[in-house]
Amino acid sequence: MNQEEKFMKAAIREAKKAEKIQEVPIGCVIVSEGKIIARGYNRRNIDKNTLAHAELSAIKKASKKLGDWRLEGCTMYVTLEPCQMCAGAIVQARMDKVVIGSRNPKAGCAGSVLNVLQIPAFNHQVELESGVLEEECSTMLSEFFKNLREQKKKSDKNLRNS
Repeated sequence: MNQEEKFMKAAIREAKKAEKIQEVPIGCVIVSEGKIIARGYNRRNIDKNTLAHAELSAIKKASKKLGDWRLEGCTMYVTLEPCQMCAGAIVQARMDKVVIGSRNPKAGCAGSVLNVLQIPAFNHQVELESGVLEEECSTMLSEFFKNLREQKKKSDKNLRNS
C-alpha cells in the first residue's frame, strides 16, 4: 500500500463515521509532513448546518493545529470530489494538493462539473490527483444511497398500509 492509499484509507474511516450517524459517507484527512494533522466527516444533517462538510471541518482543525489559515505544504485526502464551496475553501487555504477517491459528476468542482482548484486567474492553484481507491469510495457511496432508497420505500409502504 502506497502513501496515497494509506491516507485515503484514513479518509474512508472518517466517511464510515458519517455513515454510522446516517450522514452521506464522505470523509477527509489533511496531511502535513507525512502525518495526519486533521480529520473530518460529513455532519450536515446532524448539525443542521450547510457548512458541516468533511473538508471544511478538516480545514478548520488543521488551521487550528498549525496556528495559521494558510495550509501550505498540506495535502487533503477526500473520499468524494469537493463541491464548489469546499473547493473554494481549499484554494483559499492555499492547500498544496488534493487527492480524491471518487468523482462527483453532478456536483464535483475539481474537474467534473468545473475545476475551481485550478483556475489560472486565481492567485493559487491546487495540485490534483484522483481515482485513489476509487472503487472502494464509489461503492461506499452507492451502497449508502441504495440503502437510503430501500428505507424510503419501506417507510412509504408502511405509511400506505396504516
